[in-house]
Amino acid sequence: MFGTLSEEAEVKVPASKAWALYGTLEIAKHVIGNALEAVDVIEGDGGPGTILKLTFKPGFPYYYEKFTKVDNENMIKEAEVVEGGFLDVGFTLYRIRFEIKENPNDDMGSSCLQKLTIEYDVKEEFAANASFVTNEPLLGILKVANEYLLKSN
Repeated sequence: MFGTLSEEAEVKVPASKAWALYGTLEIAKHVIGNALEAVDVIEGDGGPGTILKLTFKPGFPYYYEKFTKVDNENMIKEAEVVEGGFLDVGFTLYRIRFEIKENPNDDMGSSCLQKLTIEYDVKEEFAANASFVTNEPLLGILKVANEYLLKSN
């Protein structure tokens, strides 16, 4: 069973500034204590192949994710769970995509659109576990990132 969830928000900073946060490991520093309890870099420097261990607040175990795509030109980053978390409860795919786009309604280039998407696939016998997928973590990341970007603008 395949599914997707996504959230999009405008932020009043140029796309290049938002990508400087989302396209690097910098964002991890800002979500610790808010959306996550800890983020440990296991391998890599933020480019494709980077592996992170994400530890959530009590109630959900950790998982490892691997950056499968970091496209600086198109401002897209994708990460997939490669161990633990969703894979332990019947998912065969759990991918998060961050996209930063120029705001087509802003001729001055002073704002951009941030789109966060979750794609998942869960085995049919575990279909009920699809209810574990929620956009709450995405909303938390968007909120924390937007607050940081606006304060540093």
